[in-house]
Amino acid sequence: MGAVDVANKDLTASLADKKPKVVFVLGGPGSGKGTQCANIVEHFHYTHLSAGDLLRAEIDSGSENGTMIQNMIKEGKIVPSEVTIKLLQKAMLESGNDKFLIDGFPRNEENRAAFEAVTKIEPEFVLFFNCPEEEMERRLLSRNQGREDDNIETIRKRFKVFLESSLSVIEYYMAKGKVREVLLSQYEVGVHIFFEILIGHCLGRLCNSTSDK
Repeated sequence: MGAVDVANKDLTASLADKKPKVVFVLGGPGSGKGTQCANIVEHFHYTHLSAGDLLRAEIDSGSENGTMIQNMIKEGKIVPSEVTIKLLQKAMLESGNDKFLIDGFPRNEENRAAFEAVTKIEPEFVLFFNCPEEEMERRLLSRNQGREDDNIETIRKRFKVFLESSLSVIEYYMAKGKVREVLLSQYEVGVHIFFEILIGHCLGRLCNSTSDK
């Protein structure tokens, strides 16, 4: 067994000891995930982990891994699962918290299966921000953050990838009753929506546990 395999197993074992609670946050690029995650963190003390931010930090590090990630993002492709999962595991351990909003991951069915297989964690639920494509495009073009992946051609590639890949993840968790959908347009939602979803989820679990007795 190689040193990398040992390190990955150590990460998984250490994370399992924490018994973390995970909420996946999904939605198309520009759907408002980051803004709403910041609100939830402030009010509910979750740690927000953006898969995109972790990948960009790796790019900025100048590593060989970062160069590979940068080239894939330019092409609108999805980064290999093992790369993102390792970054997420490391960030979860370093946070010192046990409640996480994982934003923008899993991006496809292979991501989902790999995350659950590697980490042994299933999400408490999935928060799905459903926003019209025209509104997402307007937001991305107007935010002017200087990001290389915010030009119109790459934005449309990202929409296409999301529609072709991420919806299968949403459908998978929907079949398990774990998707909480928030419909968005030009209006932003408040933290009360997350509160209602969280309370509803907790009450649902309480009712299920009572009926099982």
